[in-house]
Amino acid sequence: MTNDSTKLVHHRTVFDDWRSLTIGIYMALAGYAVMVGLPVISTAWVNHLGFTEVEVGRIVGADLAGLAIGAVISALFVAKVDRRHMTVLAAAIAIGANILCTYYQSYEATLWLRLAAGIGAGIYTGIAVATIAGHSRPAFAFGLELVAFAASQGAELKFLPYLSMNGIYWVLAGTFVIGLLFISWLPRRPAEKSLDVEVDVEEFGGDHHLDHKHVPTYVPWLVLTAIVFTYINIGAYWTYIELAASESEASPDWVASMLWVSSVFSVIGCPVRCATQQSIRPGAAVAGNAHIPGRIIVVMLVTGINNVNVAISMFMFNFCWIFVDIYQAATIANVDRSGRFPGLDPRRLRGLVTFSGPNMAASVLAFGLGYNGVFMLCGAASIIAMLVYLYMYLTLKKTIPALADAS
Repeated sequence: MTNDSTKLVHHRTVFDDWRSLTIGIYMALAGYAVMVGLPVISTAWVNHLGFTEVEVGRIVGADLAGLAIGAVISALFVAKVDRRHMTVLAAAIAIGANILCTYYQSYEATLWLRLAAGIGAGIYTGIAVATIAGHSRPAFAFGLELVAFAASQGAELKFLPYLSMNGIYWVLAGTFVIGLLFISWLPRRPAEKSLDVEVDVEEFGGDHHLDHKHVPTYVPWLVLTAIVFTYINIGAYWTYIELAASESEASPDWVASMLWVSSVFSVIGCPVRCATQQSIRPGAAVAGNAHIPGRIIVVMLVTGINNVNVAISMFMFNFCWIFVDIYQAATIANVDRSGRFPGLDPRRLRGLVTFSGPNMAASVLAFGLGYNGVFMLCGAASIIAMLVYLYMYLTLKKTIPALADAS
């Protein structure tokens, strides 16, 4: 008979090498680039190419739908096929589509080319996240990734507005080229099997023994379901926040500056998460509760946008986004060490749902409900995500407590 003192055990592998982690993080940043820069890129499509707000939502949706398709392709093959070969193919698709966007700039051409670019980015980023998830300390690894993510977010939002539309496309293509220069750092195969965990159990006498547990398939799908609703919120908010503010009493220059300054709060969210790792361990519960301020600061915009509340909204949105992201990413990595489910998650299956967010928001606007309706949509999605996370945590506490409380 044993007591409740159990914890997950992860063994060090090639994925703990600093080169593996570095290339994984860089590739993830390259794949995230469009999603991170959505406020600026969306505005550029309106200002430089003359697309309407609804068309922008459809184009963003196509890009992120491609990201989702790429995620599925990655999940099917990432545990079976040489990851370096997959990376070269994915990068070639993304680079080619971005370059073609500089030549074909009609709405229809842009729509299809962004779908293709998204597919390449989805495969590329799925491999990246599977690589990061293979680390023996996934919360630490994803914490580093999200610090880098927050820094790149600030850089994109600061410098992309100075570029032409073609300049933005060339930057996006160039990020994939750089990743290929260091492809030798990328491990070719996973080190562990899917949905198998090892638990260190402390007996009443103080002795320890290892238990091998098979994680039920519904567990990673619960995590992914929660991510679906989290990123419907994020996709809709991040696509339209600058456009919504431009039609309010808020100063356009103020809003533009807050977009990149508020990314500092993304950086702050990472060390806060690491500092609370030991005192607040239940990832699913914390992720759920972190949605409470998230949905409040989104819904507060329904009452009207001004310089004060848009700044508060952006700062807290970025803080909660990254804080929740680390828990989400580490949870799915703890569940599946092979990379199959992590390849669907951070910003790849999210591609599907972040695609849904802009398209749902575009439909809200098309029905004449305005930006108030968009922000209500964001709040509703956040509430549902919170409930799914809390349900998942309570379910895991009854089946595999060490997994429920894994940091």
